[in-house]
Amino acid sequence: MLLLSGVTVIRRVPNPYLAILALLLAGSIAGCDREKQDGGQAAEGQANVSAGQATGLRQFQYQIDRSQRGKTAPTVAFRGPDDAAVTLAAFRGKPLLVNLWATWCAPCVAEMPTLDALAAKSGERMTVMAVAQDLQGSEVVDPWFQKAGLKALQPYLDPENGLLDAANSALPTSIFYDGEGRELWRVVGAIDWQGAEAQALLAEGGV
Repeated sequence: MLLLSGVTVIRRVPNPYLAILALLLAGSIAGCDREKQDGGQAAEGQANVSAGQATGLRQFQYQIDRSQRGKTAPTVAFRGPDDAAVTLAAFRGKPLLVNLWATWCAPCVAEMPTLDALAAKSGERMTVMAVAQDLQGSEVVDPWFQKAGLKALQPYLDPENGLLDAANSALPTSIFYDGEGRELWRVVGAIDWQGAEAQALLAEGGV
């Protein structure tokens, strides 16, 4: 882990579970590595982690990063719930919270129910989307959504990891954009989106 201008930067390592273990031992951000490029899923993690609970994770851990404030949202395309190509520009006009996650990432899965609750009550004030970075796309993400019982979030897909590359971050990362598509802040790691600090962050964006 490096400290650059007060921002914690997480080094990526080959195995997501080694990354989680190292972060837990260090008492730092609970972040995940990239999925293995051979397309193999972390089957163990999928078997042991369900929506709302993460094996071995006692609490949410995160870092608030404002170093990218004012940066325009990336233009890379990803897939919508209807499998059509879409970019973040299509959601301009009101605040947008983009959560980058994956089904094999324990902290990602742990915070998902709180993000779903936020999406359910945001209404017309803000768009909340979760964009899965799983390399196998809908093959693994759609079954996960069917089992998770989420009420508001929809399965957006980014199997090419274009958004994650543009963010230059680890999973999970949530980025808040204003109505003009400019970044205000990001949360690296898992946070309780129903908690006081999350609510204070959203208030900064007028939500």
